[in-house]
Amino acid sequence: MSYLDEMPDFVENPGAEQFSSAKAIGHFLASEMKRDPHLYLFSPDETTSNKLDETYGVSKRLWDLPEEIWDLPEAKNGRIVELLSENTLFAMMVGHVLGSKEQAFMTSYESFFQIISSQIVQHLKFLKQVEEAEWRKDENGNPELFPAINLLSTSTCWRQDHNGFSHQSPALISTLLSIPNPRVNCLFPIDDVASAAAFDFMLESRNVVNLATFNKTDEPRFIDKNHALFQLQNGGASVFSFASNCPMEEEPDYVFTAAGDIVSREAINAVKILNEDLPEIKIRFVNIAALSYNAIGTTKNRLSNELFDQYFGKHCAIIANFHGYPETLKNILKNYADPIRIRAHGFMEQGSTTTPFEMLSLNQTSRFDLALEVARDQNREDLVAKYEGLLKLNHEHALELGMDLLL
Repeated sequence: MSYLDEMPDFVENPGAEQFSSAKAIGHFLASEMKRDPHLYLFSPDETTSNKLDETYGVSKRLWDLPEEIWDLPEAKNGRIVELLSENTLFAMMVGHVLGSKEQAFMTSYESFFQIISSQIVQHLKFLKQVEEAEWRKDENGNPELFPAINLLSTSTCWRQDHNGFSHQSPALISTLLSIPNPRVNCLFPIDDVASAAAFDFMLESRNVVNLATFNKTDEPRFIDKNHALFQLQNGGASVFSFASNCPMEEEPDYVFTAAGDIVSREAINAVKILNEDLPEIKIRFVNIAALSYNAIGTTKNRLSNELFDQYFGKHCAIIANFHGYPETLKNILKNYADPIRIRAHGFMEQGSTTTPFEMLSLNQTSRFDLALEVARDQNREDLVAKYEGLLKLNHEHALELGMDLLL
């Protein structure tokens, strides 16, 4: 079955409606646990906080000790394994996947997934050996197949409004994308529809590690199910025509690109602002749904250089907005384009217990920070002053009242 079937065939007004990707994935998990009695969810004590609690309607938590009256529903045959130890949970998940060859998912706050990085590396080494060892192959020479290790990274650095700087780290993304091992997929669904495509992809994957990063807050829905499927089947990226004013047959003046839900929203809004203030500038927006080692796209479906040139042009500036560290995405883009073209924005270890827009401003990933790139290029001092003024206004408002202006 495909969970994309539950998603719309058409989105009439992209960005107008808002939905939670985390709640959508919680729904898919619950449905899949109902369909597959062997699927386990491994989670620290944050299943509810991460908006995956619909799974409680299908399975109780695994528990083998006396129950107290304050405990959540628990049972010895529960398939939701909650334990505040990412190391132990990951080991249990790998044991389940390798021992039974059945599906499993693990979730955690993004900042604490880095705790298991060395264990992930060891699993990747195991998968490499599986593909090389003759005794692990069938009569046709095909390697033994195991379900993917599927990691659901939510409660991300961009929306740690109350926990603050200690909970703001996308480091696992950089770690996984730096490993020269073609068995890692980092997925960045832009909305709940793209999350359905990512969930289907994770279920179908074998002998890889998948890290899907998404926010639990309600965010704009931009694409329909056909577009979401197209992204993952055609190199992990696509042009958003509704957020572009440059036809595909023309070279744009600027290409805005983003990987990640919140940073994509900001890039799309930056393009809208520039279309109003500089309508003569030709801009194209390209959304990136997946990254793998040295490439845009998944391990089995990477973006070709030819398609990259169609999307990103051959000479224009590329203004990139990334969920993680900016150099991580820039290093991948450098495999496709002259580095001088690339201006990467992302998480720069600037954090605090602050408002959502102020968090973006601190790391220069907000719509106004991105628009400033073009305003400065075009020597439009009036627009530079305008955008910097709006950033300053929001900063002062957030500092005084603890909330963002509707900018």
